[in-house]
Amino acid sequence: TRNIDEILKEIEIEIDEEYISSVKEKLGESLATHYIDFTRIREMADRAREHRLIPEYTQAFFETAFELAGGRLRTRKDGFIGIESIPLVIRQIAREDTFQKSYGPLSKKYPKVTFDKEVAFKNADAEFISFGHPLFEAILEWVEKSLSGKLKIGATFEDPDGLMDGYAVFFEGEVKDGRGNIAGKRLFSFFVDGKSGSIYPKNPAFIWDLARKNHISHFETNSNETIETLKEKVFAKLIPELAKYQESLSLERKRQAQIKEKYGVKSLEQLIIKLDRDLIKLYERQSKGEKVDLVIGNKEEQKKRYEHALETLKKTIKQEQALTMSSPSFVGAIRVVPAEKSEPSMRKDVAIEQLGMEIALNFEIDNDRKPEDVSAENLGFDIRSIDKNGKRRYIEVKARAAGGAVALTQNEWFKAQRFGDDYYLYVIINAATNPSLHVIKNPAKTLRPEKRIESVRYVISPDQILQHHHE
Repeated sequence: TRNIDEILKEIEIEIDEEYISSVKEKLGESLATHYIDFTRIREMADRAREHRLIPEYTQAFFETAFELAGGRLRTRKDGFIGIESIPLVIRQIAREDTFQKSYGPLSKKYPKVTFDKEVAFKNADAEFISFGHPLFEAILEWVEKSLSGKLKIGATFEDPDGLMDGYAVFFEGEVKDGRGNIAGKRLFSFFVDGKSGSIYPKNPAFIWDLARKNHISHFETNSNETIETLKEKVFAKLIPELAKYQESLSLERKRQAQIKEKYGVKSLEQLIIKLDRDLIKLYERQSKGEKVDLVIGNKEEQKKRYEHALETLKKTIKQEQALTMSSPSFVGAIRVVPAEKSEPSMRKDVAIEQLGMEIALNFEIDNDRKPEDVSAENLGFDIRSIDKNGKRRYIEVKARAAGGAVALTQNEWFKAQRFGDDYYLYVIINAATNPSLHVIKNPAKTLRPEKRIESVRYVISPDQILQHHHE
């Protein structure tokens, strides 16, 4: 009996290099290669994960709006949400023909609800509510109809950290392409410092970490500032930020255009060339008296369609790269005041926090990871750190001059829940004298913080910090 090696030696395989070159040319070299840039794909996936609207946000919004509309929710023993009845104002919106055609009918009740797609996949009897669901869309429409006007009036919020004292102004920026389609839309937020007058961009997500000020629903001001004067001041800062956003969209559109040109345009050109070759042969046969008129007519018609498709594609590619800014629209403004009674665990000492950041960054470098300070972006963590294998750590840093409790913001706690084992809390105790770093992995699972509803903070005691230190 012969083995496989002996059999293979007798098989003669002739490689048609010309044919292989032709395939590569038609499909594009990158499609014929064995290698895919998984590093770039992973990086894009990680970035999307960091900026994705997580279920905790949609749930928090829904619960607040639903109760404001007169609805009642209950948290079940298994952690799901129960909705036994829908407010009349929501049902009226859902009964409209245009609404039902877009989103379908609304159920009378939803006894088992989740806002997390992953949880819904594992629990077939649970109703997944998010964008596109009739109940969620009806709530959105009710909020827009009933409350959008109040955005223009403004409101007052408290900063539990006691640091912010000023105004936040929100604009919606939009960029369109040459076809009139929206290439991108973004909510821009700027903070106007009430003392220094400085204006700087701020991630709109920071509003999750503010507390609604008791008994005050209007735009509180103790100076000459009005919403109109704030709009004028911020507008000058807005345009450069909108231009940066347009540039980022432009880079992405150029990348997409290169792909369409490389594969779409090239494919059509190859098809037209092939048809030309076929037609030349057919014309020769026709000249010799063969009856190929019908075939020629079909080929010529097919060629016209391809040529039209090619011209349309080229025009579309050009139009999709021609981006222009629409005029920004004012969304609203809020007054932010320091909390009148800020607890020690919630007060921030900027100098101590900066010292804590330096200690945390050095710790990462010493452990062969590449840390990046992203604290200014308000992502729900302060440091993005990547090891040699590409694995990421999302690190929130808390520093105390001596000891004491620390508090996580709602945004930080939501991200801790979402990122799980990839999220770390670094607590630096005695930062000013004898720094001691305590690393806590997956704090949302490990810790049992005291939730302070009125200050939107999750307070972690000193005992828990020491108990759950992770080497």
